[in-house]
Amino acid sequence: MPAVPLGTVSGLVLAAGAGRRFGGPKALARTPAGTPWIALAARALSEGGCHDVTVVLGAEADAASALVPTGVSIVRAEDWATGVAASLRAGLGAMASGPSISVVVLPVDTPDVPRAAVARIARRASADALVQATYGGAPGHPVLLGRDHWGPVAASIRGDIGARPYLIAQDAQLVECGDLWSGVDHDER
Repeated sequence: MPAVPLGTVSGLVLAAGAGRRFGGPKALARTPAGTPWIALAARALSEGGCHDVTVVLGAEADAASALVPTGVSIVRAEDWATGVAASLRAGLGAMASGPSISVVVLPVDTPDVPRAAVARIARRASADALVQATYGGAPGHPVLLGRDHWGPVAASIRGDIGARPYLIAQDAQLVECGDLWSGVDHDER
């Protein structure tokens, strides 16, 4: 598959939630060595082929913004407490004014995602693309949303349910990434 021209793919880190099961906002989480998960997600997106990266913050946004790497944009989801849908809507809204034809979405609680998984998904970028990584056939992240889907996705999501029902209904392309990593997200400490 040909390389995607620079500037056509953006990265979006969803980090607005309170992390109730986790014991606090995952936007503040760090590796045992002290590296912020936000920085790891931003790096994976950038090194995986995203021209620019935006982080969506909500809970503890002021403290979390200090962990966002230089050069990464911040969007605040004011209604973050209503669930992941608010975070995704805020991020897609911010993307709409930019030039990208696709956005790779990554939740902050996947600190182990390698740039190779992002690159595998980002290579499929187009305005009408819908792509979801799978791990042993199970759906996971990252997810790529082409610009043609941003409005419909934002209109269809509610509460703590993200884009998965939309991806299923629209028969998103599934791309196996289990050879690259486990696909596990960290819901608990």
